[in-house]
Amino acid sequence: MLRYGELFLKSEPVKRHFVGLLLRNCGRALESGGLSFRAEVHRGRIILHGEKPDEMAGIISRIFGVVDVAVCTLTPPDPEEVKNAAVRRATAGLHPGQRFAVRARRQGVEGITSQELGADVGSAILHAVPTAIVDLSSPEYEVFVELREFGGLVYDSRIRAPGGLPWGTQGKILALLSSGIDSPVAIWQMMRRGCVVDALHIGSGDFAGRDVLPTALRHFSILSTWCSGFPMTLFYADASRFYATLIARATPRLRCVLCKRFMMYLGSELAKQQGHLALCTGDSLGQVASQTLDNLAVVSGAATVPLLRPLVAYDKQETVQLAKRIGTFDPHPGDLACSVVPRIAATTSRVEDILAMEEKIEMQSHVSETLEYLQIYTVLNGKLQANEQG
Repeated sequence: MLRYGELFLKSEPVKRHFVGLLLRNCGRALESGGLSFRAEVHRGRIILHGEKPDEMAGIISRIFGVVDVAVCTLTPPDPEEVKNAAVRRATAGLHPGQRFAVRARRQGVEGITSQELGADVGSAILHAVPTAIVDLSSPEYEVFVELREFGGLVYDSRIRAPGGLPWGTQGKILALLSSGIDSPVAIWQMMRRGCVVDALHIGSGDFAGRDVLPTALRHFSILSTWCSGFPMTLFYADASRFYATLIARATPRLRCVLCKRFMMYLGSELAKQQGHLALCTGDSLGQVASQTLDNLAVVSGAATVPLLRPLVAYDKQETVQLAKRIGTFDPHPGDLACSVVPRIAATTSRVEDILAMEEKIEMQSHVSETLEYLQIYTVLNGKLQANEQG
């Protein structure tokens, strides 16, 4: 059984469309895992029948739009049947002397309340496991029973899922992907809000550490496991000539702001070429010199498509915790150095100075030149599928 959250708040036509896409995404993911299934859609609940429910639950718990997943017993919509199924499950999972609770819900079934259902099930469990202790506040074991018009559901664990909106409901965007912690989390957050996300990694050649590109590819491969069955595209742009010019001709303290504006120019142009609706970055307000409010305002001026910053109000620890959950966090990431970063970077910059410096380094020529040659990686189900040039 899977539960969806905010989809329930949509209008009926929108909800039907979103639930349809959610089922499509579940189907693609299960098929990628070699699992067959049959689906039942009910109000607030989707039941998936299959021969390997534990494997199915693990896959579905990574589907955007799903709040949680439970491997459950489905019974007829009869309180006695629900009670018997709950006793069977509890006698297998509840140990003597353990504190337990019954969480009961009823919808669309007359003749019994949720409280009465919970009390009946609890009494039956106590009869089967007489040394168990009822504790509704801090139980060690919980059994969930739901009595609904389509049947009864009994389960004793729920697997947390990402929630959000089904992947593909909000259109396609382009995201800037680095080898750091933040940008993969920003991409995941936009996927969680229903976006199809392609990525752009801007390489800096010998100015970058040896592990930068492999780490970015690893991050992208991991992100693709959150939309199993659907390919994701990564564009790689070699900008080493731009960085050489930046070091040779730009005022050192302005390099980071100029670099970020170069990324905005490049990302915006590629987004428009590829039909993306917006550009996403992993910026967090005040985290580094180029992300002060002054500098973010200057950097934003270079974007010519809508700019999304899902992590703008996150602190680093919040981002790290999410990266751990997603699977992209690595406590020993290797050589990710950038030799372009100056010893002291500007925390404030003036648009006039930046524009003058862009003219000096011939910024737009570098943007056009970099876009002429891109490597294109396609990742599906965590595996790099192709490496094209275009």
